[in-house]
Amino acid sequence: MYRYDEFDNRLTAERIGEYRDQVARRLDGDLNEDNFRNLRLRNGLYMQLHAYMLRVAIPYGLMSSDQLRKLAFLARTYDKDYGHFTTRQNLQFNWPNLEDTPEILEHLADVDMSAIQTSGNVNRNVTADAFAGVARDEIEDPRPYCEIVRQFLTLNPEFSWLPRKFKIAVSAAAEDRAATTVHDIGLLLIHNAAGETGFRVLVGGGLGRSPFLGKVLRLFLPKDDLIGYLQAILRVYNMEGRRDNMYKARIKILVHELGIEKFRAKVEAEFEASAGDPLFIGRQEEARIKAQFAAPAYKRRDEYHPGHEAKLRKNAAFAQWAAHNLAAHKQPGYAIVNLPLKPAGGIPGDVSADQMDFIAGLADTYSFGELRATHRQNLVLADVAKSDLYSLWQKISKAGLAPPNLDRITDIICCPGMDYCSLATARSIPIAQRISERFSDQERQDTIGELKLNISGCINACGHHHIGHIGLLGVEKNGEEYYQITVGGSAAGDADIGRIIGPAFASEDVVDAVETLVDTYLDIRAPGERFLDTLRRIGPEPFKERLYAID
Repeated sequence: MYRYDEFDNRLTAERIGEYRDQVARRLDGDLNEDNFRNLRLRNGLYMQLHAYMLRVAIPYGLMSSDQLRKLAFLARTYDKDYGHFTTRQNLQFNWPNLEDTPEILEHLADVDMSAIQTSGNVNRNVTADAFAGVARDEIEDPRPYCEIVRQFLTLNPEFSWLPRKFKIAVSAAAEDRAATTVHDIGLLLIHNAAGETGFRVLVGGGLGRSPFLGKVLRLFLPKDDLIGYLQAILRVYNMEGRRDNMYKARIKILVHELGIEKFRAKVEAEFEASAGDPLFIGRQEEARIKAQFAAPAYKRRDEYHPGHEAKLRKNAAFAQWAAHNLAAHKQPGYAIVNLPLKPAGGIPGDVSADQMDFIAGLADTYSFGELRATHRQNLVLADVAKSDLYSLWQKISKAGLAPPNLDRITDIICCPGMDYCSLATARSIPIAQRISERFSDQERQDTIGELKLNISGCINACGHHHIGHIGLLGVEKNGEEYYQITVGGSAAGDADIGRIIGPAFASEDVVDAVETLVDTYLDIRAPGERFLDTLRRIGPEPFKERLYAID
């Protein structure tokens, strides 16, 4: 994985020094909150409903065991003994004291981490497929390109005051596990007709109050042009994006209002005009970065492991876990292990300090000291030998980290909602907990099959409700919490924005409404159909009729 060099270390140290001075001035009263706000945001510090929240960057979701242990230490020392993994592969601490935050950033820097650009009108954490580098269906490892983009856009003075926040996701696999279609820029590594590797470039995706899927800007971009082309896109956005209305400031609105053809013409003109700009990443630097993502020292193994297969036959619970929570690895004899952070009745994405230490130990023992965070608020051990799977499963089962519910209805994406967020209009967490408890029976989950349910506590859509097979959006009506239901969303290769099915449901009724949707699906589905397949085949009307008891 990428390790800080002398430039990273110097940049981070200087940034922490600046921030320490800014915090001291705020505490002394020399800076008022209005002036401090932009400074703290660019160092990842938010003011939430009850306290400050610090968002720690986990670039493209990749962590070492030492980094996770440091996060556990910070949770115990400066927070309330836990952290929260987000849909952007970050981790949030919800209760730090302002005066402690410079020290927290120093601790993070000790393990090559920071909170730089996890907020503000800048490029945020670059996200990626959590299976990057090991997925059997990928063209090549996209993480070096994520790192190149991160370095190019970190504290880049030209793009430090964009019209609005900016998000980039990168994937190289046949299955889009990075939700590239709902990012400001989505980059997909592909082969062209000549067999060359480059990027399909999507632009203008995003959720929030105006959800859009990204549109194809370039069918094929040679890899050598990546930085220059990103620069051209951001320059057009910087010059033409709206700054008079924050609700219309995202690049998705610019692309929508101009149309993709006019936007493309502007980007291509800027790209051509900038052809003489100095290179930001040369061949030598590209090779250096790629070398830091070299494959670990895998042992030679056969794909078929007799001991593993025997355990699958003898232990039904182990077989059920393996069927749901393992993914195919490109290296024979290894598997990708998903660790859902969604226990029955739990808070999606939350992990205690003790659990962090425990998982770090698992990474050392079973996965070359590395692990990943996913955009669905789970964790991944990417390099587990099949011969070790049963031993690993026994340990995580005892620790409550082995629910076989990946991509099931209880594998819920959920924002913090009104329990923490000052922007929220309704609670998300209690609804997620109630749904998780209602559908906790494993046999029932398996009968339902793949069903992705996402919950947002406000229109900003941090819980990605627009792209859930079932999405819940919390809204406020006359001081009461209601939940609007969307159906048919997806962030995968069949990406789509969910559609509102009808009037919102009160808090006490919304879990019953979800159950009605599920029961309707079970009654009318064809053999082998997922919820999404059935919905697309017959449309929303049968669901709507049952949901609202329309005669």
